[in-house]
This record gives sequence, structure tokens and C-alpha cells, in this order.
Amino acid sequence: MYNHEYYMRLALKLARRGLGSVEPNPAVGCVIVKGGKIIGTGYHKKFGGPHAEINALADCRRQGNSPAGATVYVTLEPCCHYGKTGPCTEALTAAKVAKVIIAMKDPAAHVNGKGIAELRRAKIKTETGICKNQAEELNRPFVKFAATKKPWVILKWAQSLDGFISRSDGVQWISSEQSRLDANNLRKRCQGVLVGIETVLADDPLLTARPADYRLRTRIVLDSRLRIPLNCKLLETLYYGRVVVFTCTKNTKKNEKLKLKGATVIQVPQKKGWCDLKAVLKKLGNLGIQQLLVEGGAKVLSSFVSEKLFDEIVIYISPVLLGKKGKARPEFPSLQKLCNVRIKTIGDNIKLQGFNN
Repeated sequence: MYNHEYYMRLALKLARRGLGSVEPNPAVGCVIVKGGKIIGTGYHKKFGGPHAEINALADCRRQGNSPAGATVYVTLEPCCHYGKTGPCTEALTAAKVAKVIIAMKDPAAHVNGKGIAELRRAKIKTETGICKNQAEELNRPFVKFAATKKPWVILKWAQSLDGFISRSDGVQWISSEQSRLDANNLRKRCQGVLVGIETVLADDPLLTARPADYRLRTRIVLDSRLRIPLNCKLLETLYYGRVVVFTCTKNTKKNEKLKLKGATVIQVPQKKGWCDLKAVLKKLGNLGIQQLLVEGGAKVLSSFVSEKLFDEIVIYISPVLLGKKGKARPEFPSLQKLCNVRIKTIGDNIKLQGFNN
């Protein structure tokens, strides 16, 4: 009798390799077992590329193994629809596998049990729930978006030991180069990157992943009074991804100029002199933003913290005391109010990661 949990954990380990490359698709891993031996493995490597099951079946063929009669372990319910690739249910049926063990159902409306029903109609045995909690944790943003149509919100900043996130001495960075590389992986996970207008005015950022990859991200600015300069880098680099500006003003003249530059301007209600963040998140969900990285200044970050409108927080702490050279401190959430807090060293920096209860 196969150790289902052992093989599913292997599949989960494979799935994690796809994080940062498959989004907004879920990370999925697959292990194929026959006669007590693993005859094929695969994972979803790249958005738009073959799914985990297809890669695992291809691995069987490369090794000269037949998947007929095999047991397939997959971390997410196989798809049963045509999208960028064909249905995995059809591929598994054609391969004549005997059984499919599934960690969790796909919560997306176009699947959600339909893949399992398709396999059963093909006389393939199925079983669900093996390592379900681990599979759901792996794809929490995907699960949240399927249930709420709202983005998974990640707050990210770098700070000194005394809590400052920017400095007045002309030095650009607080965190180390290693930490900045790690933070860049967060951008690769996300479909949207958000800052406030003060960050645009002060830094004129691009808000792109570096090195640039094949996926275009939505660059988002909270700009209640529509002060964004028409010659800023964001508006000059729309080939890196669309620019969405949220505002509370009805400045139609500036609005039209921004639209001519190629930006999307969305008016939202005002709350305490600022863009209503709940309205912003709802609009971003409608735009298909599944994971949102918030990189704004202290005001933007503190607003998300105080309204508890975040799911994940990542802070890079540098071993420096800025004192009078420091400026701007965001509101820091109480560690007691975070769950699954993880602390990791990156060179001489500390990475603190936690999740909203």
C-alpha cells in the first residue's frame, strides 16, 4: 500500500519550485508512482506553460516508463477546460492511469470539482484531502482570490533598527543588496505593485521586476489630488506594464492628459483625505490583480496596517541606527497579532515575515 502522504509531500516540494514564475496560476506539483516506484515527476514551471501533470507524463515518456495503471499524486485538482493549455483530465485519461490522489480541489469557478467528476466518468479512481492544509497554504493568494475576487495584499519595506524606512543623508538604500534581490522575488510573484504619489514625486520609480521578465505588471499609484507628473518614468514606460492611477478628484483636464499618455485613471471615494483603500482593492480585484505588493511610503503602509487590509507582511531590517539621519516610520503591526511569523537572516539583514490573523 502506497504512503500517500509521502508522495504528496514530494509533489508539494516540486510545486514550490514554480513560485515566482507561474502566478497568477497556482503552483502545482505532480508525482507518478507505479509498482511502488516513482516513474515520473513534474511541476508547473511557467505561466502559460504545460501544467504539472503534463510535465510528469512527459517525464515518464523520457524515462521509457508507461503511466498506464499508475497512481498520480497532484497537489491541485486537474483542470478540465481549454485555456492556454489543454485539459489535464484528458491527458490523464489518455495515459490510462488507474488512480489520481488530489491534495485539494481547485476553488476556481471553472473547475471546482468538475475535474474530479471528469476523471470519475473516465473510470479513474480519485481521492482528495491528502496534505490539504499544506496545499492550501502553498496557494493562499489563489484561494483567496477565488473566494473573494480581492487581491492578496503584501506589505513590504526595509527599515533601520530604530524603525526608519528612508534617510535624509542622501544614501539611497537601507537594506543590503542581498535583501533587495530577495525583495525582487516578491515583485515577480505579484501582478500589481502599488505606491503613493509621494514615492513617485520623490523617487520617480519604474516599479518593475529586475531583471525584467516576460510578464507585464500593473503599476499602481494612489494619487488623491492627481499630482502625478506627466513626464514621470511610469508614464514613459508603458511597455513594462499598464499604469493605473487612483484619485479622488474630478480634474477632467489632467485626467484626459493622463489617458492620452496611456494611463488608466480610476476615481474612488475619499476617506480621511485619502483614497478609500477598500474601494481601491475592490477595483484591483476587478482588474484581475490576484497578488498586490504595496511598496509605498510610511503613510501608505501605515494606512494598510491600521485598516488591517493586508494578508502578508515582509520587513527587511538592517543593523544600522539612523537617528537624526532617519525619516518616516510606518506603523508596525504587533507581532502578537500576526500568525506564522518567520525570521530569516539574509547576510547581515533580518527578514521578518508574518501573516494577518
